[in-house]
Amino acid sequence: MQKQKGKLILVSNRLPVNIVRRSGEYRIQPSAGGVATGLASVFDKGRYVWLGWAGMSSERAREAKEELEEKLLCAGYHPIFLRQADIDNFYHGFCNRTIWPLFHYFPSYTVYDDRMWESYKNVNQLYADAVLELADEDDIIWVHDYHLMLLPSLLREKLPRARIGFFLHIPFPSYEIFRLLPWRAELLKGLLGADLVGFHIYDYVFHFLDSIRRILGLENSLGQINDGSHIMRADAFPMSIDFEKYHHATSQPGVQHEMRTIRTRVGPRRLILSVDRLDYSKGIPNRLEAFDFFLERNPDFRGEVTLILVVVPSRIGVEQYRVLKRQIDELVGRINGKYATIGWMPVWYMYRYLPFDNLTALYGVCDVALITPLRDGMNLIAKEYVSARRDGRGVLILSEMAGAARELSEAIVVNPNNVHEMAEAIYAALTMPEKEQVKRNRSMQDRIRRYDITRWVRDFMDRLEQVRTIQQELRGRILHPRVRSRMVSEYRKASRRLIFLDYDGTLTPFARMPEEAAPDEELYALLKGLQEDRANDVVIISGRDKQTLDRWFGSLKLNLVAEHGAFIKHRGGRWRRTETADTRWKEEIRPIMEMYVDRTPGSFLEEKEYSLAWHYRAVEAEMAIARAGELKDTLLHLTANLDVSVLEGNKVIEVKHTGVNKGRAARHWLEKDRWEFIFCAGDDWTDEDMFEAMPEDAYSVKVGYEF
Repeated sequence: MQKQKGKLILVSNRLPVNIVRRSGEYRIQPSAGGVATGLASVFDKGRYVWLGWAGMSSERAREAKEELEEKLLCAGYHPIFLRQADIDNFYHGFCNRTIWPLFHYFPSYTVYDDRMWESYKNVNQLYADAVLELADEDDIIWVHDYHLMLLPSLLREKLPRARIGFFLHIPFPSYEIFRLLPWRAELLKGLLGADLVGFHIYDYVFHFLDSIRRILGLENSLGQINDGSHIMRADAFPMSIDFEKYHHATSQPGVQHEMRTIRTRVGPRRLILSVDRLDYSKGIPNRLEAFDFFLERNPDFRGEVTLILVVVPSRIGVEQYRVLKRQIDELVGRINGKYATIGWMPVWYMYRYLPFDNLTALYGVCDVALITPLRDGMNLIAKEYVSARRDGRGVLILSEMAGAARELSEAIVVNPNNVHEMAEAIYAALTMPEKEQVKRNRSMQDRIRRYDITRWVRDFMDRLEQVRTIQQELRGRILHPRVRSRMVSEYRKASRRLIFLDYDGTLTPFARMPEEAAPDEELYALLKGLQEDRANDVVIISGRDKQTLDRWFGSLKLNLVAEHGAFIKHRGGRWRRTETADTRWKEEIRPIMEMYVDRTPGSFLEEKEYSLAWHYRAVEAEMAIARAGELKDTLLHLTANLDVSVLEGNKVIEVKHTGVNKGRAARHWLEKDRWEFIFCAGDDWTDEDMFEAMPEDAYSVKVGYEF
């Protein structure tokens, strides 16, 4: 991949820096983050900027705000300062009390509060305003994580041609969980403003697309979505780490010194490592229960193995976290009190943040890593542990609920809710032959080395450019202003014009029930104006039955085509058949379609003179997809030797006589006169016969995008 043109504006809730005050002076310390490492391989230095919250309230930063801004800007960071009220309601509130628990499948912990939602909207707008001050047309805007899910659409409104990416670093829940959120549609519409929405694994992509379909009614084609004004894509990009950094860390003098210190303290005992932030989604109590059960069932390992439990403080002010901390403290105390001896402590418990050298030293000396979150978007600790094992030894026990389990399949994968299974996994890990350990770890290391953080960034950027290429190709097929201008000019010059107009999906939007799609006064006025021009011959060419078309358009004296061409009517004339067809096939097909009506709540059967149509617009999305595919396959099989066709329209499957189609009906008018201007408009593939019948100099317009 070549270096990108334009700069990247990377937007996240927090800047990747720590602001510390020493000797009365603020200092900026960049955090050790893999994303920055990956960006450096794609963007030249100075070609990307990072925008986010500076980590302190505007009230607290008031006196030193100018000093902080100057130092951050010099380092390439654009700070945002939030009011304390927004920190409480946006960050601690909607982000961490609403989205976080719900997306991690803890609905009972989820708080629904309108005040917090309003703060979430306001802060997203604040970020949008800050981005718009920096953005140019050639720039790429990459938005990160659940704090800013409204931001893509806010930016799209002001920058319709911008390249906007979004990556969600936490799980996207199933529809059944996501639907609980009162503001579910607003969040989805916010994400649809992006050109590319990235997730860690395909499960999350599926959940997102499923929610888009069920809540917004938008279908996708291979992850590609059209919301009527914009094409975007959802895809999976499993985030990775800087493999070389961790793989060579244990050979660094500082890390080796720390490893020797640990080994001196523990002697020949086997070590199990557990590292996590204090969070109910991490399953730390389950882990301790499993270790307790392991020691109970395997007394030979007492005194021979120690669990090093590292818990990093997090969100101390939240009640659930205080309760969790107390629960962990009690479990550690119970296990140590139950099994400890004078020379052996079963659990070494550290409640603090560990610097890089200390953490990687633990990766290097621990025989087993016990990583068993109840739900985790990816879990990079698992990848760090495997990467740090230069000699190939060590065993990873990994929760199947972590996104990393999809890649690290050679690990011992467990259900984190099954304490007995985790205890068995600990035993299997401690007794696994060294040769088997090396074989498993080398496979995982090769995979992480190939798809490291640099590859992750490059893949996302490449896919973002691919989406832009697709958009440009589609835009090339959109009615360009030059073509529109030429068409209007030719229309005005012509003295004999023929205009074909499909109805549903072209002149009017689709409705849940067909009768609800009646023309409104605006459409009547438009059609009346066209028909009153003596140079025009207007033909409404529809799949509707002739009674409906008469009721809606009889007073306008338009040319009408009903049932896809089975009946035609000249203005002021009477209906006539285009041909006589055998309809005895209905007796065989009708019972089948009626059975699907009975099996599919919300669907109904419409019978016309020459066709049968099964409508399913009001059917629940998941069932609609399954039933429609099943019925179509059944009908195609049953009609193989009949002179009928199976058409799939927009939320309708129709069976009609093969000799009847819109193209044949259109040719009836095309052959009547020498037309100087011909225009044809339709929306789906049932109109393709009509488009095919048009002469080369006709203007054929497909309404909506075509994938």
